[in-house]
Amino acid sequence: MKDSPENGHTLELDNYVPALITFLANKLSAGASRLYREKFGVGIVEWRLLALLKVEPCISPNRMCQVIGLDKAAVSRSIKQMQQQQLVTVLEDPTDARKSLVELTDRGQALHDQVFEVAIKREQLLLEELAVEDREALIRILNHLNRRVAVVNAYQPDL
Repeated sequence: MKDSPENGHTLELDNYVPALITFLANKLSAGASRLYREKFGVGIVEWRLLALLKVEPCISPNRMCQVIGLDKAAVSRSIKQMQQQQLVTVLEDPTDARKSLVELTDRGQALHDQVFEVAIKREQLLLEELAVEDREALIRILNHLNRRVAVVNAYQPDL
C-alpha cells in the first residue's frame, strides 16, 4: 500500500497478493472456459465438476460447493446442464432420501479424459519457465494459502 496526498491509501496491485491471485485465476478461467466450450461443449465450472467427480466419485452437490468454492446455484445449474449432456447421473442418497449424489456417466468419464489432456498441457505451458524447485514451492505456498482462507474469511474488523 502506498500513500498519496490526494488519494490517501492506494493498493499496489503488483504486490497485493489477493489481486495477483484473482487476476491470474480470472484470466486462466476465462481462457479455459472459452477453449473447453469450443472444443468440448462444457465451460470451466463443468470441467471443475468433472475433475472433482473423477477424484471423488458419487458425491453430493454440497460437497462440490465445499471443495471448489462455488455457490450452490452455479453448481446446481452446471449439474442440470451436465445431466442434459448425459455426463452425470443424479441419484438419491441411500442414507438420506432428501439428499442427492452425483456421479460421472461413461460419457462423462470419456469427456473428462479428453479435457484432462488439454488442461495438463495448459498447466505445462503456464509453468514451463519455472524451475522444478520453484514449482514445488509455488504448490506448497498455494496449499498453505488455501488452508488460511477460512481464517481470512472469518475476519470481522471492529469498525
